[in-house]
Amino acid sequence: MRAPDIAVGDIPGAPGWVKGAPPLAVEYADTGQDEDELQAKVAELLEAGTKLIWVVRLFGPRRVKVYEPGARVRTLLPGELLTAPNILKNPVPVEALYDRDAAHHATLQNLLQREGFESLDAVKEEGRDEGELRALRASVRDVFSARGLPLGPDHETRIDPCSDPAVLRTWLRAAVTAPDAAAALS
Repeated sequence: MRAPDIAVGDIPGAPGWVKGAPPLAVEYADTGQDEDELQAKVAELLEAGTKLIWVVRLFGPRRVKVYEPGARVRTLLPGELLTAPNILKNPVPVEALYDRDAAHHATLQNLLQREGFESLDAVKEEGRDEGELRALRASVRDVFSARGLPLGPDHETRIDPCSDPAVLRTWLRAAVTAPDAAAALS
């Protein structure tokens, strides 16, 4: 069997040929494409078990032809989304298959989701939250330092892991008037 331009699915990371058919295959067709050869390759992949084939047409109006076993060929245009249920988590904008900026955007979204973020805004929000916690921890230490009150290792082990801004604010207010660190961090 011939290899597709892009194979998507459970593909080993080692070099060499993969036995079997990928769940999703992507083919690129430009001017000079041998259409008979392309259709034979599509039929061969579908017969071997490929669930979806996206043929990206780079000549004429940009578009993607979607082939599925037992279904009519569909054509998607720029502005539309390609889906691959049970293969890809996110839809793929048609443009992401031929436009560098659209591809980078789709890739970033996938990488963020792989790390547990739904969007770049979620990353920014987590960064703001972590920044607030660091600032509150530093402020608690600064107040004790400015008042000449030492923080022992046991106090540091309470401040460092604290991830509750309300608790840190309470300690900060207490640090202003407490006679010592133990009283403020109780």
